[in-house]
Amino acid sequence: MNPIPLPSHAHYELLLQLLERRTLRASDREPALQDQIQQLIITLRKAFAQQKQIEDICQQTRIAIEYSWSIHHQESPVNPASQRPSLD
Repeated sequence: MNPIPLPSHAHYELLLQLLERRTLRASDREPALQDQIQQLIITLRKAFAQQKQIEDICQQTRIAIEYSWSIHHQESPVNPASQRPSLD
């Protein structure tokens, strides 16, 4: 089976930092907008947690993971054991 392509953890971190540090602060005068941004942050955190669950299942079932940095195909798959960054 080919490696399962998943977004790099850095993608989540970048989006969350942008939303929390800049977007949310810039919307401080509009409560409805702030609420929507907060909901988006929650959704991204849930998506990242779900991806970690997928990674755990892949590890348990010995399915390789390929962390992708873009939508363009990589020539060589990434070894999941050596390329599993953490955002903790």
